[in-house]
Amino acid sequence: MIMLVDTKYRSHTIEIMDDLDLSGEVLIDALDQLATINKLLGGNQVTLNGLKKILEDQPKDKTISIIDLGCGSGDMLRKVADYGRENGYTFKLIGVDANQATIDYANQLATNYPEIAFIKEDILTEEFKTHTYDIAMCTLFLHHFDDKVALNLLQTLLKNAKMGILVNDLHRHRLAYYLFKLVTLGIKNDMTKNDGLLSILRAFKRKDLERFSKEIKHKSTISWHWAFRYQWIIQKS
Repeated sequence: MIMLVDTKYRSHTIEIMDDLDLSGEVLIDALDQLATINKLLGGNQVTLNGLKKILEDQPKDKTISIIDLGCGSGDMLRKVADYGRENGYTFKLIGVDANQATIDYANQLATNYPEIAFIKEDILTEEFKTHTYDIAMCTLFLHHFDDKVALNLLQTLLKNAKMGILVNDLHRHRLAYYLFKLVTLGIKNDMTKNDGLLSILRAFKRKDLERFSKEIKHKSTISWHWAFRYQWIIQKS
């Protein structure tokens, strides 16, 4: 009898990439592959579409600061920078990641993007709570934390973000799990495969995000996008 993966509850298994001291070619390769998969499965557009909604009616004659938590290689911030340039926005973009090797790689890839800066920082520290920004982005990041920690993080972001929060994360679903297995058949990097599948198992169902929305007591919109993504916008102004 074939046993299908159980997605009823969020997994608490730690991903390989959660090792903040990780470095080397395997890490760089995994960052590149995950960025490519995210692009192929429509993940970039989920974030850009949400950003457009938050920026609607915002004047273009002021600098808008956007922080991207768990920025990885900075691929999403480079897309946001391109969007800003193409549409007449002045962005100040800050990528935050707790892994120094990841930050170093992101800096290498962003040499032509003076509007982007990267900082090594743990978002669970008191220091992070002192930062302010217009928009906070969490792209495939919130699922790395259990419910309590995720809610505490959202409260911090709500306090410090002037315009709002944009979450792009995975839908915890069997089809998403097996779709990722199919997409990565030709990939040899075990970290990419392991962490991609675990990300789905650690991710959310709509009821999870709806419960979070009630607990933070703030107006928000949740929408589903292909391929198995949730766009969650918590708008303040």
